[in-house]
Amino acid sequence: MVCVLVATLLAGAPSAQAQGTFDLVAEQARALAAQPYRAPAKVLPAELAALKYDGHRDIRFKPERALWRKDGLPFEVMFFHPGWLFDAPVRIHEVTPQGSRELTVAADDFDYGRNKLNPSSWPKLGFAGFRVHYPLNSDKYKDELVVFLGASYFRALGQGQRYGLSARGMALDTVDRPNRPEGVQYTGEEFPRFSQFWLEKPAAGADRLTIHALLESPRATGAYTFVIVPGESTVMEVRSRIFLRAGVTTLGLAPLTSMFLHGENQQDAGDFRPEVHDSDGLQVLTGDGEWIWRPVINPHFARPRGTITTSFSTTNPRGFGLMQRDRAFLRYEDLEARYELRPSAWIEPIGQWGAGRVELVQLPTDEEIHDNIVAYWKPDVMPAAGQPFEIAYRLSWQKAREARAPSSWVTQTRRGRSYGRLAAGEEKFVIDFAGPGLDALPADATVEPVVDVGPNAKVLEAVAYRNDAVGGWRLTLRVQRTDLPAYATNTASADFTVPSTQPAPLELRAFLRHQKDTVSETWTYLHPTH
Repeated sequence: MVCVLVATLLAGAPSAQAQGTFDLVAEQARALAAQPYRAPAKVLPAELAALKYDGHRDIRFKPERALWRKDGLPFEVMFFHPGWLFDAPVRIHEVTPQGSRELTVAADDFDYGRNKLNPSSWPKLGFAGFRVHYPLNSDKYKDELVVFLGASYFRALGQGQRYGLSARGMALDTVDRPNRPEGVQYTGEEFPRFSQFWLEKPAAGADRLTIHALLESPRATGAYTFVIVPGESTVMEVRSRIFLRAGVTTLGLAPLTSMFLHGENQQDAGDFRPEVHDSDGLQVLTGDGEWIWRPVINPHFARPRGTITTSFSTTNPRGFGLMQRDRAFLRYEDLEARYELRPSAWIEPIGQWGAGRVELVQLPTDEEIHDNIVAYWKPDVMPAAGQPFEIAYRLSWQKAREARAPSSWVTQTRRGRSYGRLAAGEEKFVIDFAGPGLDALPADATVEPVVDVGPNAKVLEAVAYRNDAVGGWRLTLRVQRTDLPAYATNTASADFTVPSTQPAPLELRAFLRHQKDTVSETWTYLHPTH
């Protein structure tokens, strides 16, 4: 099956109720941005604040108390109890044609499991977050569809998927900037939070759910609307109106957060699982129509270890996302995590986003419990403090049919030697491509690799040939670093000591061409010093 760019269209204009609620939330965001930030009050009782992960996880909402269950609606909502990391209350409202009402927590809405707690002595606590249920995979059971929990994080599922990467409402100063404006001090990444939600009660038989949210942080506020359409690829149409306060250095819009521990391009001989990741690459569709694929890396295996930030500049991007391309169980061999079922997240801008860049932040980690991969849109022109800035996009949670280049795409990237040792400073890459553009070529076709290795390397070999084993085409690429000290490049062994002054990473780029036609997406790779 050919995978193409998703073009799912939701309902055109929002309903009067949805538009009215969004405007009310946006007015709250505007008013808050004009005032000094007030941190949320933390009112957890001591016994609840003392709970660790397992204790908090043992507090479960009773399904029979789900919002809208008694109404027999296709969507139901269950709630998370505050505690552990979630010590700031979240207010949640239900919106109906009759108006809006705030939902309250009753102690008997929850099963406290093995915890020895006394909820009757607690003040009103609010919620930590919520999850939406819908008959996604079967008419007989309402599966989890989407979860909003913690800061501005949320994640969703399409049919046959398991939870993996997350999205966020906004990313602020994810990495430090050496060229930040004079006088602006870097205070670390800021995590805005959704402090209030408004859930629009759906009609009987509704196929979509609308949720509004108010975002707050010391340097930003915002109003958000999410129109969620469940399906094979669950689609969320997101609209936001944000207001910045002074002091923001980097604004990350439509951010995605994922995990990459190791994969085919960075193997771990100490782990029985061949690959461990929620996403294995960043995919970008530029405003000019170029499809770009960059396999992600874990800088934990680089030397020196540290955050690696790269970006792809474009004007009016057509899409970007963190994708999980490896879909075979044998790639992972993990019966519990089932990484092959985790979704890709693909973002399609609505309207013109102007000039900017898709930025990729890769942080080192030695455990799979940490999200270490972040991608977002960074506009070239920052919104003025206090002035409204709107952005809208379509976010698809994909597995069976993923956004792909219409010609062909990269199926795997491998690095390392084969039958012989590599010389000092030499690197070898094997990149496999597959897709209808290659399948349609005649049997005697000649495919030419077009390669760029940047100023600190030279190409030793670049050969494209048919993959007779599984189909598609394979590119074998050997490059030689030209920026290593003479004693390193002259040694006969690849086991040499890298000097204390680290060379720059290799920036590699390649695509396949048949005659004058490009027949693949563009593969790009950043190879750090090891």
